[in-house]
Amino acid sequence: MRIDKFLKSSRILKRRTISKELALHERIEINGRVVKPSHEVKTGDVVAITFGNRRLEVRVLSTQEARRKADAAQMYEVIGESRVETPGTSGNE
Repeated sequence: MRIDKFLKSSRILKRRTISKELALHERIEINGRVVKPSHEVKTGDVVAITFGNRRLEVRVLSTQEARRKADAAQMYEVIGESRVETPGTSGNE
């Protein structure tokens, strides 16, 4: 399954267009590598998404398309979540 579709199907992101834009702006990594929206995601991959000042890391448990909200939650497990400092927001200005 493509990473942009996985993020939508798993309900990590609400719209596929948002996941596509994040990938185009190099905000999505799979196993430590920046990827394009069409990159295939596999079970066991570690996906890191940076949006705003938040970074979310998840491990892919399933790439079966979820039909219900409960199924979507079973597609991944959260490994970590953190805040990232964006340029110009250090407060030292």
